[in-house]
Amino acid sequence: MIQKTDTDLKALIDVIPARIKDALLSHPNIDELLEVVLDLGRHPEARFLGENELLDIDEVTEADIDFAIGKVGMFGADNRAGIERTLHRISAIRNRSGKVIGITFRVGRAVYGTIRIIEDLILSNKSILLLGKPGVGKTTMLREVARVLADDADKRVIVVDTSNEIAGDGDIPHRAIGRARRMQVPSPSEQHGVMIEAVENHMPEVIIIDEIGTELEANAARTIAERGVQLVATAHGNELENLIMNPTLSDLVGGVQIVTLGDIEAKRRRSQKTVLERSSPPTFDILVEIQGWNMVTVHEDVAATVDKMLRKQSVASEVRSMSKEGDLKRHTFLRSTRSSEGRKFLEDQKNGHDSSQLSSDVMPLKVTSVLPYGVNRGRIEQIIKAMNAPLALVGDMKTADLVVTTKNYHRRGTQALINAEKLGKPVFVLRRNTVNQIEQFVKAVVRENQGKSVSEADRSLAVLEAERAAYRIGKGEEEVELRPQNSHIRRLQHQVATQYGLGSSSMGREPKRRVILHGN
Repeated sequence: MIQKTDTDLKALIDVIPARIKDALLSHPNIDELLEVVLDLGRHPEARFLGENELLDIDEVTEADIDFAIGKVGMFGADNRAGIERTLHRISAIRNRSGKVIGITFRVGRAVYGTIRIIEDLILSNKSILLLGKPGVGKTTMLREVARVLADDADKRVIVVDTSNEIAGDGDIPHRAIGRARRMQVPSPSEQHGVMIEAVENHMPEVIIIDEIGTELEANAARTIAERGVQLVATAHGNELENLIMNPTLSDLVGGVQIVTLGDIEAKRRRSQKTVLERSSPPTFDILVEIQGWNMVTVHEDVAATVDKMLRKQSVASEVRSMSKEGDLKRHTFLRSTRSSEGRKFLEDQKNGHDSSQLSSDVMPLKVTSVLPYGVNRGRIEQIIKAMNAPLALVGDMKTADLVVTTKNYHRRGTQALINAEKLGKPVFVLRRNTVNQIEQFVKAVVRENQGKSVSEADRSLAVLEAERAAYRIGKGEEEVELRPQNSHIRRLQHQVATQYGLGSSSMGREPKRRVILHGN
């Protein structure tokens, strides 16, 4: 794929102390520089695409820090500063007295052509949420979205720019956003107000926002979407599942509520009586999980996808990849919630591996690695294949999930089996090395894995209930009583309380013993 990069690297290098500047300019990978980190009393660190490197020069001094501050000027309330008419970002770390003792210089790049992979979605007039972990390129793509919608689609676009990260520092926006207009935000706490102001005062057709992270911003986003304005925004997270479980941001995808079903409805659904359901229409119609500029996962119907995830149903996901030549490839596969196989598929695609064995008609299953010891390997392979069981044979004890052996080998107490027990590997013992015994073993492993998946659903529900209780206490409630659970689940809920800095206690007798969360 042909991409054009616009980077005024010299402007950033010039605000770095001379001795560190010289070391950077002589580095062979200077064009791939991402960040420069200066921490008082430590060696300067240069971060490149794929690697971090300590520069072979003296440790950072107060004079180095003061030099950079003098070049940059004042930092804002969010401890960020910039360089006028550039996309570079400079962030400060302060000690307890407010003195700057560390600086991060991040290289800002305008990369043209990064949204070809989702351009059809951007031009669909639907609201889109870009989800990804820090540093994956969300802001870079958002900048290109602004330009394409303003210049190519000829729409009225407003960029709500917190910390001037999208359109750069200074009063004149960077050319990377095209004809899109930019509204600056005085401080991060005021972003939600500027979002509403943009709609009320400037008649935009599209509003673009970077990093929705608070409940007020989520509410403002919903208000904008309900007024018929196309909204394109970013949020932190790896997958849609992360967002669903986030009590602050789950409203972006419709919110989650705990519902108790009647006996008839629970029977009809073939589910537990207590279930999770979406509480409202999602703010965003489409969600894009960003693995990189050339790799994304698309959920074109957020409402339907969230409903399926909450009901533990398989979800059809579209993975898009863009080759260097500009060829767009689309792969559809079914994945279950928190599917490790789904993530492996994405990694294989990123690394150029063949994942064609993942059919779009078959949901990837949890595969158990089995080490046969004294059991006929060819025979067990035939039985696994005939039963289509999610088991795979391995030859290494360290990679095995469990070991299967015979009664005769187990009696001998060989070193291999002793090592298995030391490593905590379960050992299945067959009475005889027969087809019938192996079939029973395979069925037992499959049943055990199915049982684990059910208990995992229960654990997820209970943990979510505890997290939402913690959120309610943070909003002012004195205490929240949770539903009765077994001792294992209660232990997890107590851990959630500890993570949120809250107190917790158990009350009642089994089987109605339950956890109560309260402020310390």
